[in-house]
Amino acid sequence: MSQLEMLGLSLTESERAAIRRRLGREANALELSMIDVEWSEHCSYKSSKHLLKLLPTKGERVLLGPGYDAGVLDIGDGDIVTLHIESHNHPSAIDPYGGAATGVGGILRDILSLGTRPIALLDSLRFGRMDRSPNSKWLFQHVIRGIADYGNCTGVPTVGGEVDFDSSFERNCLVDVVCLGIGKKEDIVLAVAKNPGDSVVLVGGSTGRDGIHGTTFASRDLSGKDSEDRSAVQIPDPFTKKQIIEATIEAVKTGYVAGLKDLGAGGIACGVSEMAYAGNTGVDIELSNVHLRETNMQSHEIMISESQERMVFVIKKGREEAIGKIFKKYGLLYSIIGKVTDTKRMIVRQNGKVVADLPVEVLVRAEPAPRDVKKPKYIDELGKVETPEPKESLDLIMMKMLSSPNLASKRWVYQQYDHEVGARTAVKPGHAGASVLRITDEKFLATKVDGNPKHCYLDPYNGTAGILAEACRNIIAVGAEPIAMVDHLQFGNPGNPEVYWTFSESVRGFADYCNKFKLPCVGGKVSFYNEDVQTHAAIKPTPLAAVLGLIEKADYVRNAIPSEDNVILQIGETKSELGCSEYQNQIFGTVGGRVPKLDFAAEKASQRTVSEGIRIGLISSVNDCSSGGLLIAVAEMCMLSGLGSTIDIAKCPSSAKRWDEIAFSESHSRFVITTSKANSPRIAELASKNGAKCTEIGTFKGKIFDVVYANKKLASLSVEKMKHEWETAIPRLMGDAK
Repeated sequence: MSQLEMLGLSLTESERAAIRRRLGREANALELSMIDVEWSEHCSYKSSKHLLKLLPTKGERVLLGPGYDAGVLDIGDGDIVTLHIESHNHPSAIDPYGGAATGVGGILRDILSLGTRPIALLDSLRFGRMDRSPNSKWLFQHVIRGIADYGNCTGVPTVGGEVDFDSSFERNCLVDVVCLGIGKKEDIVLAVAKNPGDSVVLVGGSTGRDGIHGTTFASRDLSGKDSEDRSAVQIPDPFTKKQIIEATIEAVKTGYVAGLKDLGAGGIACGVSEMAYAGNTGVDIELSNVHLRETNMQSHEIMISESQERMVFVIKKGREEAIGKIFKKYGLLYSIIGKVTDTKRMIVRQNGKVVADLPVEVLVRAEPAPRDVKKPKYIDELGKVETPEPKESLDLIMMKMLSSPNLASKRWVYQQYDHEVGARTAVKPGHAGASVLRITDEKFLATKVDGNPKHCYLDPYNGTAGILAEACRNIIAVGAEPIAMVDHLQFGNPGNPEVYWTFSESVRGFADYCNKFKLPCVGGKVSFYNEDVQTHAAIKPTPLAAVLGLIEKADYVRNAIPSEDNVILQIGETKSELGCSEYQNQIFGTVGGRVPKLDFAAEKASQRTVSEGIRIGLISSVNDCSSGGLLIAVAEMCMLSGLGSTIDIAKCPSSAKRWDEIAFSESHSRFVITTSKANSPRIAELASKNGAKCTEIGTFKGKIFDVVYANKKLASLSVEKMKHEWETAIPRLMGDAK
């Protein structure tokens, strides 16, 4: 067995050669372990960094963008908001409860690392088909429990998210978490060690063997022994996290904290070296000072362990005792494990003896990994698939659609979360497409995370641009203006040219949207090697976009709940785009056809119309029209309000040729809005001025959902019956309802 195999390392032979060349010698076992974690895909972005440069990162509100633990936005009055997204996919596939919980814990530390208080969480989840797989049901149940328990224990509300079920995620579920934090501009702390003589202090949980090789574990497929590598899964401790949050906020207020970083991926090796690299300094670490949970730990285990609930502080020289009193007050363990130096080297000692000595630049800057691209053959083949004409009644189709886990109410999920702790939640989960948080009486934040693997599978460029457009529409629908986004790009093995092509197209989709809408990307994540453990088939491409919006007046806040006698208008045009839609998949069990394509000009026109309509008081309620199409958007508003509706889909702005295309196409750039009868002409005039299509299509009234087309009634359903099917679909799958 080679040394690399004995250490469980993932370095390639070419990388080993590069290390020898850059060091001018052979690296020892500890040094190789440290480089291994820092050069993993998870930490180094060696396969993706050059493409990510396409994303615009500057904006009038951007204080800090990619390269920090979270993006930082200026929202006025000295207030800042931090935003980040992370995943814990591989750990959650092995230990769904612990993997999901520690994913939440890690992102809370990322937000805390900037000196800001975490105020809200969102989750974006992907699982296999629960109706076909007990394993997917088990993963779903315990991931939700892990997220709920951790968030509830730390007092940070989970205010929104999304869930999607698809067979490609059967053995590789995706667990993504978004977090927001708030703070003051003058309190920002960076992950930097720039002053020689300052102390490096490890705070929080003890270091153990859990999480060792967590980053490299996340940078390879879950096959063979890796599929049972539970030692790579960290152990959550939310009660310690709550103490860390309070202690960190208090310590930052002293002004004695010169640098601060979450100790997550790659442990001490990555966290401390990255702070030194950012400060153009070096560090000298003594391992015997690290407080340990287990006996006889080897030096490489201490350095790369990813034990949870740990932070690294750089404390100004002479202020260690003052900060130590704060840690003691909150019952936290802490150790002075080293000093900042001017050597630009990371020196590691054990009982005074040097056991590793590396230039920080070698450790932090991985060798790039060039990748080939090739368009997959299946894209053109599946693009020829035609969606059959329906043979069932619309009544029956609607009930089947509402019972689809992808479209059904997610109440079973969010009722397990404490989404109101902190008293900031102004628009609750399920009441609108985005969540709204109160910052002051007149200032609110809106946030939404979106993804659509089906669309991205067949057209990664338009699918990805469409994801971001949808997230922005949801932000606009609650009265906010999008101010920034973060992305998460999740794919299979980047060494597969077809996988890498879908990745590159997705990055291009995000970049084009951001540039055209002047929306800065302030951070994100890339997750490769998401593949079936048995077949090695990659998951469907799953880029995600989390968008942050700002509402500067309380009167602008909206939800998707209409009032009786409101008239219904559709803004935006419906096209013949049933490809990879929920309708196609749920009713016909097929995948393929024409995926919705994003028209940037039409998207701008629709967004501007709704945004302006809200600000001048013309629009009462709004729902983004996307997954499931027009009828699902209207039905959701009916079920939220308890009101019925009558709509004539022949009146919809549309170039579609069939009634089911008008009803269920997932074309972009569309909203369903409500207003008074008197204001309807004014909205039509506003839409025309902006170049958006807009027509009045119906009314909210009574208790029956009626759909008319060409003077023929296609559907007449009790809203109560629809709501029962919609709300009980997931509980029935979980065995909690009939």
